Amino acid sequence: MVEHDALSATREAYDAAAPTYAQLFSDELRDRPLDRAILGAFAEAVCASGDGQVADLGCGPGNITGHLAKLGLSVFGVDASSVMIKLARQAYPGLRFDVGSMAALNIADGVLGGVLSRWSIIHTPPQELPVILAEFHRVLAPGGHLLVGFSASDDPSHPTQVFDHTVAPAYRWSPDHLAAMLRKSGLAEVARMVREPQPTDRRQFQEIQLLARKS
Repeated sequence: MVEHDALSATREAYDAAAPTYAQLFSDELRDRPLDRAILGAFAEAVCASGDGQVADLGCGPGNITGHLAKLGLSVFGVDASSVMIKLARQAYPGLRFDVGSMAALNIADGVLGGVLSRWSIIHTPPQELPVILAEFHRVLAPGGHLLVGFSASDDPSHPTQVFDHTVAPAYRWSPDHLAAMLRKSGLAEVARMVREPQPTDRRQFQEIQLLARKS
């Protein structure tokens, strides 16, 4: 199967950037109490719904996968970049990490209690996102939870906006539009967290984290 150019380009860019990325984000949650809080709420929601396995999709070097494991979740990571997966396996030898694509997950139907997609959809061209959301829905068990993080667009009348990401072209999303896409995919919004940009942030974008549940 021939991969889409966007996926191939993104994977190659992250392969090249992986060592620097892993160093820069080795302790990314340290000064982010709100992020730790929403990840904790996600972990509690998964446990309350049956405590199934969790997939960290777009896991990068595995830092957040490791954090979820410390919260007591049975978690594994998936990333399109083989170099990222190599670094994750080195950093967290007790956890499972697989190379894979969010558009065609090597995961059986309805087996996961949770899916984390933390800024991993941002490089997906808008017309291809429904396929990925359908995969999230497919692998989740009934009652399973999805936590998806992304940067918000400035104008709610425009579903997406392109921005110049350091590694690869990326998209910001209208939170309401993305929530509607989740509903269409069978994932109902439970809660959302909006983090306003800080004066020292490089990009002055709102950061959104949507928690959704499969009915």
